[in-house]
Amino acid sequence: MNEKIVEDIINKVMNQLVNEAPTSLVDSKESIAIPVELSARHVHLSEQDAIALFGGPLTHVRELSQPGQFLCKERVRLIGPKGVIDNVAILGPSRDFSQVEISKTDARILGTETPVKHSGDIDGTPGIILASHKGIVGLEKGLIVAGRHIHMTPGEALKMGVSDKDLVSVHIDGDRPAILEDVCVRTNENFRLSMHIDLDEGNGAGWNKNVSGRIVGKHKETSRGLHIH
Repeated sequence: MNEKIVEDIINKVMNQLVNEAPTSLVDSKESIAIPVELSARHVHLSEQDAIALFGGPLTHVRELSQPGQFLCKERVRLIGPKGVIDNVAILGPSRDFSQVEISKTDARILGTETPVKHSGDIDGTPGIILASHKGIVGLEKGLIVAGRHIHMTPGEALKMGVSDKDLVSVHIDGDRPAILEDVCVRTNENFRLSMHIDLDEGNGAGWNKNVSGRIVGKHKETSRGLHIH
């Protein structure tokens, strides 16, 4: 192979790597430490499903980190094709439709092929059976592995050089530091700055309550076409 062909191949590969790499934000925008929180398996219920399972509305126990979100007293059992998971938390308030968020490890326990989806995007997802001491509900869809994401205000997004539904890369400074990609940015004036990852991701990065993340890159493709809430 002559030198010209080799040089052309090298140039082509290098150009491809440059084009595919996320855009660095470190030099152009402020690098802000983002608190990282673990999001354990949980369920969001519609009012109709809550009544079917518990005979009435959900019971507020305590506020969560995001304003307006709260932990409920009620718990449910998840029943899958191959296994069950008991004592699963329910988060309020009620939603228009029910949704169950689990990890990939949970999916293996239940025996389901569960896709990574952003909250609210349940088309094409598998169903699951929910059971309580008072009732049982079969969901035709709504079982997801929640995509990693960051809550922030529009002002914080401006400081970090990102926009709502952008996909970014985040460096996690846990005991086993890692860079997580395809992290979805969500903005709202009422949000409290925090990044949410599931237990599998947290354990892999050596998470503890003092861990934070910093955005280190923004991807050229975003999730703007997805329905997210």
